[in-house]
Order: sequence, then C-alpha cells, then structure tokens
Amino acid sequence: MDIHEYQAKEILAGFGVPTPRGGLAYSPEQAAYRAREIGGDKWVVKAQVHTGGRGKAGGIIVCENEHEVLEAANTLFGRKLVTHQTGPAGKTVYRLYVEGAVAIAKEYYLGFVLDRKSERVMVVASAAGGMEIEEIAASKPETIVRSVVEPAVGMQAFQAREIAFGLGIAPAQIQQVVETIIASYKAFGELDATMVEINPLAVTEDGSILALDAKMTFDDNALYRRPDISELRDKSQEDPRETRAADRGLSYVGLDGQIGCIVNGAGLAMATMDMIKLAGGEPANFLDIGGGATPERVAKAFRLVLSDENVQAILVNIFAGINRCDWVAEGIVQALEDTPVDVPLVVRLAGTNVEEGRKILTRSGLPIIRAATLAEAAERAVAAWQNSQKHNVKIVVAS
Repeated sequence: MDIHEYQAKEILAGFGVPTPRGGLAYSPEQAAYRAREIGGDKWVVKAQVHTGGRGKAGGIIVCENEHEVLEAANTLFGRKLVTHQTGPAGKTVYRLYVEGAVAIAKEYYLGFVLDRKSERVMVVASAAGGMEIEEIAASKPETIVRSVVEPAVGMQAFQAREIAFGLGIAPAQIQQVVETIIASYKAFGELDATMVEINPLAVTEDGSILALDAKMTFDDNALYRRPDISELRDKSQEDPRETRAADRGLSYVGLDGQIGCIVNGAGLAMATMDMIKLAGGEPANFLDIGGGATPERVAKAFRLVLSDENVQAILVNIFAGINRCDWVAEGIVQALEDTPVDVPLVVRLAGTNVEEGRKILTRSGLPIIRAATLAEAAERAVAAWQNSQKHNVKIVVAS
C-alpha cells in the first residue's frame, strides 16, 4: 500500500526525521491559508498523487506570494497528472501539500528497500539527489552507495556513518545525516514498510538537513496489525479494479489486454498469461482466486473480471488440488446466472472432482467452450476472441 508524501513526512517526523513546515489543502482557499499559516516569502505547492516524477509533469509549483499559491492550487485541483509511472491514464489531484520553500545547498537520495535476494533491508543512497533512482542507476551508477542491514542488530551508528561518508557529507552534517538514516530505518522496521524513500534529502544553505520529499510503501499482508497505517489508504489513487478485488480478498492486477483470466494459484496465473501471449492474445488481468475457493468466491471473481469493459473474452483455468473443480463449476454457473455474459467463455478444469465439475457445466446449458489442456484453452480463448471481433459475435456456444 502506498501513501501520500505528506503522510510519509508526518510518519518520519514522528521518528525524528527533520522535514519542512507544511500543511494539507483540499481547496485553493485553504492552500492560500496554509501559506499564511506557514509564513515566509516563498512556498512550494505539491500535488498529492501516488507517483514519482511530479515535478516534470507540472505537479510541483514554486510560488512567491499568496496570489500565486491560489492560482497554482486552482491549476492543480482536479487535474490529471500524467507521469512515466502513471501511464497515459494519469492520476487525478484531489489534495495539495503547501510547504515553506528552503534554500538548498546540496541534494542527496536515500532509500530503504527489502532486498529479496539477500533477505535483508538494503540501504541505497546517492549524492545525485533529486533524480529518480532508475535515472541515477543509468546515468550515475558510480554515485550509488549500498549497505545491507543485519537484522539481528539493526542499523548501527557506525554503518550509518559509513553511508554518510560514502555520500561525501560534510563533517558538520554527519551527525544529522546519521540520525536521519537511523530514524528512517526504525520507521521502516517498526511499521512493516517495504520501501522508504527520501528524495531529495537536502542540506540547506544554513547547514540543516531536511527531507524535502518522502515516499513510503507498506506490506499489505501486515496491515491487519497496523490499523493506523491502513487508515492512510487513498482508494482514489488506486486502479478501481484492483481496489474492488482487494476489498473482496482477491489477488488482482489490471492489465491492458482483452482476455480476462480467472485462475487458482499465482504460478498458474503467470503461466496462463504467458500462454495467452504465445497464442497471439493479450491478458486483461492477473487474477488468483486462491487454493480454497468456494462457489461464492469464484462468482465474485467472475463479476470482477466482467466489470472490466476492456474484457472481450474470458479464460478460466483451474488445476484443483486443495480446491475442487465442482466448487469452481458451481461458482461459474452461479456467476453467469446472476450476470449473463456477452463475451466468449473458455473453461479448463483439471484435478480434484474434475468429472463432477465438467458435468455441472454441461448440465447448466451455458455457452461454454471447454478445453483439456492449458495450451488448448489459451488457443481457444484467443480464437474465440478473434472470431467474435471479426464477425461481431459475442457468445460462442460450446460444441
């Protein structure tokens, strides 16, 4: 789960990370009020959306008086911000963060991520702050400092100092940077985060250290024990298909293709998408209904896939071990009785109670194309989709 910049800064500040003074605004008038409240003679108005690259997309505006703050807020509210991370759909701006501008002497990058290869927390830092880490890795790889944290002891002061020395931090700021690194790691570990990023971590002209931007991502599987973090979720920034799936306990990732997938098991779902690609089609989603799917759960998955207007064919691929093919078949019948479909439907069942499952589908009289293998199912799904598009036919009756 991602959160907004202002939320990440509030969390990090609670652990001792220094941040500029700022305030949240839900209207242009409130943005101007925040500027007066903060004081000073220059402010930064920032769009609060879950994406990087906001500055390049015009989502960060520097203002020198309250009128400019008001105008900047008017420009940003309701705007769809399109960055390299959002794709052409963009993300709509509903919140702004107004912050006092600071005079920057030097910028650094500081990030904490879970490195699955080493099974440790990895600190990634660079003297090329203000750039996306992908850009730094491509254009200035020599500036990147990496350090793996030993989980038995956590981040130690000597290790934080080594990172600071590696960045070329001036002696006067070493202790401030060390404290910031340790505080950020503490926030990462104590809140079940999977990523903490401060970019830029700035040295101001008066010698202070400030986190000018911050991002945090949290482990969805740990949110049940972090209700205060879970409440920070902003569904307006999420793919509505993925939000509906998450609210129903389903693992779903929306894609740009036309063939919807309903599969049990993440590995089988990946293989199903690969087979669709090999057959000449494009998957519309990744959907894992899990190993113990009941008919009700299968029906929910069906309705979710059908809610995507881009879906022009559906492939159900079930290999039942823990699951049962008759349960899945009952769920398919239930879903189609409640929500009739007007796209081709291909079903491949294998494993536990497969014969009973096939009988349920046959007795239903529903227009279902059956397949015995995954390759056959993918080929039939792609062929049915192509045929329906060519002849403008929606339903293909099983033979």
